[in-house]
Amino acid sequence: MRKSSIRRTCAALAATTSLALALTACGGTTKDDVKDDTGSAATAGKADPNAATKKGLTVGFLPKAVNNPYFTSADKGGEKALKGLGSSYKEVGPSSATDTSGQVSYVNTLTQQQVDAMAVSAQDPGALCTALKQAMKNGIEVVTYDSDTKTDCRNAFVSQASAEDLGRTQVQLLAEQIGYQGEIAILSAAQTATNQNTWIDFMKDELKDPKYKNVKLVKVAYGNDDAQQSFQQTQGLLQEHPKLAGIISPTTVGIKAAAQYLSGSKYKGKVKLTGLGTPNDLRKYVKNGTVEGFELWDPAKLGELAARTAVALSSGQISGKEGETFKAGDMGSYTLGKDGVISLGKPTVFDAKNIDQFNF
Repeated sequence: MRKSSIRRTCAALAATTSLALALTACGGTTKDDVKDDTGSAATAGKADPNAATKKGLTVGFLPKAVNNPYFTSADKGGEKALKGLGSSYKEVGPSSATDTSGQVSYVNTLTQQQVDAMAVSAQDPGALCTALKQAMKNGIEVVTYDSDTKTDCRNAFVSQASAEDLGRTQVQLLAEQIGYQGEIAILSAAQTATNQNTWIDFMKDELKDPKYKNVKLVKVAYGNDDAQQSFQQTQGLLQEHPKLAGIISPTTVGIKAAAQYLSGSKYKGKVKLTGLGTPNDLRKYVKNGTVEGFELWDPAKLGELAARTAVALSSGQISGKEGETFKAGDMGSYTLGKDGVISLGKPTVFDAKNIDQFNF
């Protein structure tokens, strides 16, 4: 008989202290997007971190869209982890990342198939909730990864990286590339984008460190996650600030457009460019010397951690409460933060040495 348990995570989300994704290419959400206005959820059950890891489990992965290189990479990471843990993997999902009703249908399918757990990248923070709560009522553990739901609709959320890590590390990366000296600019997405602004706040705070005393942020420009606008904004930055040493673009659309402009200009190799991008978008710009290095998380590791979290929940090693800790194999130990959020860790830096190892 399948055990029946309803677990809900704690109160409504606070301001964005941990990232729930915000990049166009990966289609995620910020924690502010998934704020639960009720604030009344409470996690049930008591975890035993020393409980044996169960084998023979079935974990269903439900990405935003199948046949998307990003999610293919993530889910393969989950599949590999489950195989190593002696459990089974299955993947279902819509072909379109905007087919919310399709995602709901697949949640119901996994529930009917009585999987032990499911890992879901939600297209919408609220649309899946009724179906996911029904799954939890049926004793199925629910982990969200890459893109979260409201907190009471899952047991835990595996986040790509914290907002602070993403903001600070982009400054650190560019500063190294420009020798900690010169004018820099930021090419962001929309001026109202919560996630972008949170990262930029951490960038500005990082720049207060005395080691950046010779680095000056001269402008924050906005390309609205539009390729043409981002291209034009890059051109405008160089016209307005001809001594610019580097640009940070914390958006996949922006960094690709900036790389495209720089690659065909006299500034190629002279003005450094970094930010958040995907290897497939930027590979040619790394190889032709336009981009020295940029960062993002490794989706395969994200999928692996989602799988290991699902198994830990199913094994009773964690329940979704803040402060609980579990071992994730070679990945190390992870502690659940507020609202059951688990942060993968600092982003991965992609450069000429490793970029061909990734396909997303």
